[in-house]
Amino acid sequence: QVRLVESGGGLAAPGGSLRLSCEASGIAFTGYAMGWFRRAPEKEREAVAAIGWSGKTTNYANSVNGRFTISRDNAKNTVYLQMNDLKPDDTAIYFCAGKNANYGSTWYAPLNVGEYDVWGQGTQVTVTS
Repeated sequence: QVRLVESGGGLAAPGGSLRLSCEASGIAFTGYAMGWFRRAPEKEREAVAAIGWSGKTTNYANSVNGRFTISRDNAKNTVYLQMNDLKPDDTAIYFCAGKNANYGSTWYAPLNVGEYDVWGQGTQVTVTS
């Protein structure tokens, strides 16, 4: 059974930090590009960050570039999102997603929602004073 399970969400103050984790099972994780996406209230789901299967390539949305860092530990089948300098606009449900890259190009780390075919259930992040 394919599963992506997010954890680490919660409440943070503006300027604070949170670290999200997403553990995968039922997929050949090491061959997957992985991404983090979010959906704020009354908004469409948007990309946050993505990482290629090898970890060599990362891409970020402009809104989080320089504040968030995506990483992965293939030995633990886990992808992380370190979020620093959080802002109220970062409040959203955060989802991780996977795309089977079949160990192809190491640069492949898409930020398009439609590229991904495996999704987690999401974890809530709320930034408020």
